[in-house]
Amino acid sequence: MPLEPTTASCTAAQDRLAHRRARAKLGWLLHASVYVCVNLGLAALAAWQGRHWAVFPALGWGIGLLAHGVAVALRGRGVGLYERLLERERAALVRQGRT
Repeated sequence: MPLEPTTASCTAAQDRLAHRRARAKLGWLLHASVYVCVNLGLAALAAWQGRHWAVFPALGWGIGLLAHGVAVALRGRGVGLYERLLERERAALVRQGRT
């Protein structure tokens, strides 16, 4: 059974790619968090006014969030904290032999 690759065997190019992938995933998580917070606020405001207009910005922004998620998903797998993502990406790059 082969041993797991370590980050020490990661090349500089692999490390840069791992950082880029981890930043993209963390960026999506931040985008999703802001989406939820803002749209909860808009929904509360709309409910306080007795109207239902908050669904429109939620749907419009949701399409953008979905597109962002698809773009990030095409770059790699996994979701988690930046450090954990970085380690996973480094290991994946070493296994793939990508530079």
